[in-house]
Amino acid sequence: MSTITLPQQLARTRRFTLGAPDHFTIAPDGATVLFLRSRAGDDPLSCLWALDLDAAPGAEAERLLVDPAELLSGGAEQLSDEERTRRERSRERSSGIVGYATDAAARLAVFALSGNLWSVDTATGAARRLPAESPVLDPRPDPTGSRIAYVSAGALRVIEADGTGDRAVAAPDGPHVAFGLPEHVAGESMDRHRGYWWAPDGSRLLVARVDESPVTLWYIADPANPARPPRAMRYPAAGGANADVSLWIADLDGARTPVAWDPSAFEYLTAAGWDAHGPFAAVQSRDQRTVRVLAVDPADGSTAQLSEARDEHWVKLVPGLPARTAAGALLGSADREDTRRLTVDGVPVTPPGLQLRAVLGVDDQGVLFTASEEQTESHLWSYHPEEGVRALSTEPGMHTGVRRAGTLVHVARTPDRPGRRVDVLRPGRPAVQPLSHAERPVLDLRVTRFSAGPRELRSMLFLPSWHRAGDAPLPVLLDPYGGPGGQKVTAEQGSWGHVSQWFAEQGFAVLVTDGAGTPGRGPRWEREIHGDILRPVLDDQVAALHATAERHPELDLARVAVRGWSFGASLAITAVLHRPDVFHAAVAGAPATEPLMYDTHWRERYLGHPDQYPERYERDSLVAAAPLLTRPLLLMHGFADDNVFPAHTLRLSTALLAAGRPHEVLPLSGVSHAGPSGADVERMLEHQLDFLRRSLPSV
Repeated sequence: MSTITLPQQLARTRRFTLGAPDHFTIAPDGATVLFLRSRAGDDPLSCLWALDLDAAPGAEAERLLVDPAELLSGGAEQLSDEERTRRERSRERSSGIVGYATDAAARLAVFALSGNLWSVDTATGAARRLPAESPVLDPRPDPTGSRIAYVSAGALRVIEADGTGDRAVAAPDGPHVAFGLPEHVAGESMDRHRGYWWAPDGSRLLVARVDESPVTLWYIADPANPARPPRAMRYPAAGGANADVSLWIADLDGARTPVAWDPSAFEYLTAAGWDAHGPFAAVQSRDQRTVRVLAVDPADGSTAQLSEARDEHWVKLVPGLPARTAAGALLGSADREDTRRLTVDGVPVTPPGLQLRAVLGVDDQGVLFTASEEQTESHLWSYHPEEGVRALSTEPGMHTGVRRAGTLVHVARTPDRPGRRVDVLRPGRPAVQPLSHAERPVLDLRVTRFSAGPRELRSMLFLPSWHRAGDAPLPVLLDPYGGPGGQKVTAEQGSWGHVSQWFAEQGFAVLVTDGAGTPGRGPRWEREIHGDILRPVLDDQVAALHATAERHPELDLARVAVRGWSFGASLAITAVLHRPDVFHAAVAGAPATEPLMYDTHWRERYLGHPDQYPERYERDSLVAAAPLLTRPLLLMHGFADDNVFPAHTLRLSTALLAAGRPHEVLPLSGVSHAGPSGADVERMLEHQLDFLRRSLPSV
């Protein structure tokens, strides 16, 4: 039996993400697949690989294209502040080559490593460092492979593929201006991680200009290192000013043409692109109730409206949309019959009951997308005007993938095995599976999946492997995320499930429930939290707890705790403040405790503008409710968190102290919102367990 504990394994494998193939690109002939993967399940250094599907019998199908350890010559990777921020927004846990981009032929791949620009010929594996301005961010070759664009020091720059002619095509024209990068709310709340897009012929670019000068200036300090100056950043808190975002057509000689739309009415740029039919953009109103898709004339920057979506609560932004087919039909989404449906030129093409999740790609085979008929599953689907809608996956689980030229890279997470399975599929050929070095968790799950109560709340109950019928009832630990934008109750074995099982092995019955606001169950379900993002979610947690206890006598309702991170942490605090009759202790990591201190796009989506709805912000303030605390509470927060600032926890702690309410605070030096890494993962889980044992008698 292994002597490694699950917390140790989580730390070493970075939650089992290391060693697994990811970030797939298919060549135009469908015969080669590029991907990233580290060499082992505990190796954080990600390499670039090629999978040759037509390799001769007996030949190795996988080729190592780039090993970052060789490029670094044994030295440590150096990250700029901008690169750290970019990785934080994308929750990237590995190092080395964490992202790459290719030309249309997938012959030229480029990436940034330790602030430098590298290119590689994917046929030969020949890599070279190009003399670009450092630090390099988000490099992307043009579709023809002739030149490469990248961002450095707030400027969008272009260099020829042979390393000559490096120049700025859009340079900052103000002290807080940057070209080619997303602003804070785009990366954190819109799922837009890009700030420029090439024309198909590589002659021009569509580029975002971000001016943060109107945004409030905040600081992040490291109290553990008082000699280190605080880091300044512009944070758009609810009710405050957003960055001024505009779009420009940039020529390679530095000439720029502004794209025309009314930013006073539509201040959010939610998506953009440039396809064979020209550049386009999606813009959203501040109240998020209207989204317009605009066609952009590359000659003069004028725009024409292609579509408009409205909703009385908010318009849901679907990843991958808008997009256009090869014929120029506009792909979008519409919420009809309590179903989020894929539309083509405004006409729904998916049936009622099939909830659109994301559009993954568009090619001559049609539209590849993910959608759910059941909230706990997400499947691969395809739409083609001649074939209609068809399912590409049927096995229970969470499925995604990439498709090109008849080749499908199918990534499946299923409930019968941990981690992911990757199958590369071609018609009439056997499936090919790239190697995975991801470690298998040392704990097996003992989990029951079910729907609880009249609202059929999707839930999972984890019990100790050693617990038997007739044994003494167990204290209960609720372990939800529970809120908008996130699910934990899914048909897969994710790392969060193994954390829940670890707590179960320590003597708990662990209950996880997805309630109001969670995705995959329909627009009406998601919008139940409009105007109040905490109380409906808490009500569902309580309902699921009581319904589960009726079916499972293993649960001791006299000893109930709750833990969570981010939204789950806010929910945990709400539970002990407002329902101490149900919850007897709480653990909260990186909680948002003061609604006015979280970002505009996320918070105003659910609560509206604070000038218009001040009562909603007052009601959801956990700081204001601090005097209600009567139960043990452990607060944890990373001092490097620039999403939910540590001030949230510090202000709540101050209010609790002023009200004479005992509590505990665990400060995490150098830890961001993504949570601790390395040995800190193990120590933090053990600290939570110690707190729960002290707070719930006889645990």
